Amino acid sequence: MRIKSISLENIRSHVKSRVDFGKGFNCLVGGLGTGKSSILYAIDFVFFGDPLTRSYHYLLREGESMGKVSVEFLLNGKMFRLERGLKRRGKGIGQDVENLNLFRGDKLIASMKNEAVSEQLETITGLDKEIFREVVWIRQEHLKELLDVTPRERQKRLDQLFGLSDYEVAWNNIRGVQREYEVEMKAYEKDFDVLGIEKLDGDYHDALEEYSSLENETLNLESKRDKVKAELTTFFAKLQSLEKLRNQTEELLKKEAELRTNLTNTEDMCARLASEIQRKTGAVSEFDQRLKSLETRLNSQKEQLAKIGLAPDSSIEELKHHLASFDEQLTSLKAEQETARKETSASKQRASTLAAESKCPLCLQPLPEDYKMLMLQNIETENQERDGRLAELRGNMTEVETLRNIVNNAIYDLKSQSERILDLKARIIEEHESGSKLENEFQEQQSQEKTYRTKLQEIRQEIQRFDISELENTRKLHETANSQLLTITKELEFNRSQKETVSLKIENLRERLEYAQKKMERVGRIRRLLETVDGIREAYRSIQPKLRVEFIKILERVIQRVLDTLTGEEDTSLLVHIDETYTPSIKSLDGYTREVSYLSGGERTLLAFAYRFALGQLIMQARTGHGLQMLLLDEPTESLGREDQSVDRLAEAIARLKAIDQIIAVTHNEAFAEKADHVIRLQKADDTSRVVVEQ
Repeated sequence: MRIKSISLENIRSHVKSRVDFGKGFNCLVGGLGTGKSSILYAIDFVFFGDPLTRSYHYLLREGESMGKVSVEFLLNGKMFRLERGLKRRGKGIGQDVENLNLFRGDKLIASMKNEAVSEQLETITGLDKEIFREVVWIRQEHLKELLDVTPRERQKRLDQLFGLSDYEVAWNNIRGVQREYEVEMKAYEKDFDVLGIEKLDGDYHDALEEYSSLENETLNLESKRDKVKAELTTFFAKLQSLEKLRNQTEELLKKEAELRTNLTNTEDMCARLASEIQRKTGAVSEFDQRLKSLETRLNSQKEQLAKIGLAPDSSIEELKHHLASFDEQLTSLKAEQETARKETSASKQRASTLAAESKCPLCLQPLPEDYKMLMLQNIETENQERDGRLAELRGNMTEVETLRNIVNNAIYDLKSQSERILDLKARIIEEHESGSKLENEFQEQQSQEKTYRTKLQEIRQEIQRFDISELENTRKLHETANSQLLTITKELEFNRSQKETVSLKIENLRERLEYAQKKMERVGRIRRLLETVDGIREAYRSIQPKLRVEFIKILERVIQRVLDTLTGEEDTSLLVHIDETYTPSIKSLDGYTREVSYLSGGERTLLAFAYRFALGQLIMQARTGHGLQMLLLDEPTESLGREDQSVDRLAEAIARLKAIDQIIAVTHNEAFAEKADHVIRLQKADDTSRVVVEQ
């Protein structure tokens, strides 16, 4: 496969550009930001359509509403053309399906639908997005990506690209089938029928014997039922002849029941009234105690007033007057205390000034030392007197506050306790009145109870005149016979039900025996299937590492061959070894091994190129059946210099890679571009890229 040309319209810095590529080594060269990498981004977009990031904002030229990429490529002597467009919709950017077309020659073979175009393109080229972005297109700063990842991640990614992970997927998928059979096998191993098939057979024969026993018991119960029915007929006839006696006593019995009910209600009413009277008495006692407690507290407050020299029976207004007097005294004492504090502070300040400067604080004239000492002593004496006065004032304030608290508490108690005392006295009077009413009602109910007892005794005496024992005895015999008949009938019904249950049990056991035998046969088949699945999984498990070893051997040889080309055949310092995780290392002639992280920048770049090239060849061969036909390189000269000729060797090696039909490299390195078969130079002016082709 070889790209013949690509056209860009409103793609990044390209307003309208066309680039023609030739066979062999093509090099896009230019300064920073001239639009070189944009051409590679456009190739990726036109072939696969999916953005490299979450949106197409990196691709569509800023300020433009539409963009388009068209590529012409040759494959097996046939010319193909693929067109793909972008369209801005509001704040978002999406593909323009109206400009999505794939031609073979002049014939349109797919259009409008991204899935259809992608399917046709993969069928034609054998490429998919994953292979292109991992193998064909080596993006800027991604050259060494596979060297920098962890060995486990490298092995996983390359196994997937080589197609080796398909074996592991198949191994895992078969494990799912195996697990299903194992679960089924474990279920059968725990299955009650399978484990207890012998017991199941015993239960079946026991059920047959039980059914026979129930059949005999049913015949005996039917005989008993017929006998009890005959007795019940005799008792019923005798009971009818005694009904007349029962009718004569029926009314008396009703009256007796009514009197018993009335007597019971009267007794309940007396009990409720007695309980209510007792509760009322308790409530009155409780109110009396609370009243005494409140009066005691009120008397205690009056005693406190007497102790401080106030009249115990002072009214609330009088006490408020005393309270206001105490507040005035406190205010006066606080003012006097504050004045004394300020005078003391001023005196201490005066003494401090006098001690520091030795000048009169009034006339500012120098003072003799003896006069100064005398003034300081006078000030100290005055301060001591003020301190004494302050202590006296604090004592007076404490005494006045104590008196004030006593009066304030007395006011509160007089207001609250007096109201509560009045309320309690009213409640006591109310409870006494209610109790008196209950006492009267209680007396009335007791009198009514006596009347009911007298009447009940009279009716019972009348009932006793009638002898109804024979009636009661006959009724009991009838009820007993009837009860026996019901019991036998229920036993018969239960017996028949048991027979049906046992019959169903016999049928169920027979079915379970047959099903258990089928399960045993299934267990044998599953064991054979599991043995077969184990063998298949072991085969898949062993194939993957063997194939990986073969790939690694070939990969090591190809990498070494490319490295020898890059470093020169006379330089044998880079001998490559690849381990089972596809991790490369360098061995020196003396046997010393260096990991990739210990190589110089130039060595790592050369090794990374050889590694990626060899991987590309092998992966394409494994996935598509042919080698790498096209290679896109974005700034492959990282860490390479002109002084050690590493840039020249890389460029010459790329130019000699005739196994690849076409190589398109992007670089800013002029020395690298000198070795290209076709040089396409890009320039930029007024934020617009321009293509200049050199022969």
